[in-house]
Amino acid sequence: MKPTDFSKHISDFISQHLPNEKGASRNTIAAYRDTFILLIDFLKEYKNIRVERLTLDKITKEIVIAFLDHLQKIRKCSCSTRNARLAAIHSFYRYLQREELAHLNEIQKILSIKFKKAPQESLNYLSLDGIKLLLRQPDTTTAKGRRDLSLLCLMYDTGARVQEIIDLTPCMLRLDKPPTIKIIGKGNKARIIPMLDAQIEHLKNYLMEHDLGKDFAGMYPLFFNSRREKLTRAGIHHIIKKYGKAAQKENKALMTEKISPHCLRHSKAMHLLQAGVNLVYIRDILGHVSVQTTEIYARADTRQKRDALEKAYVNVNEKETPVWTTDKGLVMWLKSF
Repeated sequence: MKPTDFSKHISDFISQHLPNEKGASRNTIAAYRDTFILLIDFLKEYKNIRVERLTLDKITKEIVIAFLDHLQKIRKCSCSTRNARLAAIHSFYRYLQREELAHLNEIQKILSIKFKKAPQESLNYLSLDGIKLLLRQPDTTTAKGRRDLSLLCLMYDTGARVQEIIDLTPCMLRLDKPPTIKIIGKGNKARIIPMLDAQIEHLKNYLMEHDLGKDFAGMYPLFFNSRREKLTRAGIHHIIKKYGKAAQKENKALMTEKISPHCLRHSKAMHLLQAGVNLVYIRDILGHVSVQTTEIYARADTRQKRDALEKAYVNVNEKETPVWTTDKGLVMWLKSF
């Protein structure tokens, strides 16, 4: 069967353009690939268009909008997920602008689809006492419990994203003084995060227990499952939710209802801010492109807002008491009205 124009261009886009021209990371390529798998499944199930007959002229602006609505209404995806899928589609159609001039009109219509404004949610983070409670939950008498404790500690200490933790290997750790960890973030950008000696005690024991400090293990996954395969996003989510539920049973007041890997990242950022660390340093630790992204923590920190208000309140009250309140004659005259 002769390949269609869609199959040719999507293959070139995924296998050539993204890795070679754009320098996209494996995770970005996987996310874009998944978007088009979902789109192809949608076209087959709801529009009766099979992939072997799928051509570019059959994908219109109206169909793309219907697909995005399907993601939210049927698959129950969030607004941010919808926008991420649309970003992948936009990227493909920007690529098509120079490859398929015959379809330029419809391409530009699809590129005109707007991103939805996602509702601004409050940051979900734990207090220091909440973090301590969470870290008390793993059973350190078992190998899995010791692994989970090392995982949770490292996620909090570094403020790393879940995929960044998944991709860690032992060679990315430097545990002699001064201890540091190399993290590969979005866009394959590397950052070096310093760690304190007290932070790496559990990690050292974990490395020793699994022989991960030896030269032959340098490229092994740092955290792995029972099959010695690196943990998945779903696996890490499961671990955190399990200990989050256990911590809630112990003290519900200290735990947020929805705990996730990003909750630990938010918690680390808030605690650094509350300790007086400059936003620029927090930006570098978290791997944000701009300090404007990091400013969300300053806007969300109610404790610092309260402290600022209290200081302002004290300054206002330093003024002398108005004269009329101490003038008994004036007070009596006012009362006579």
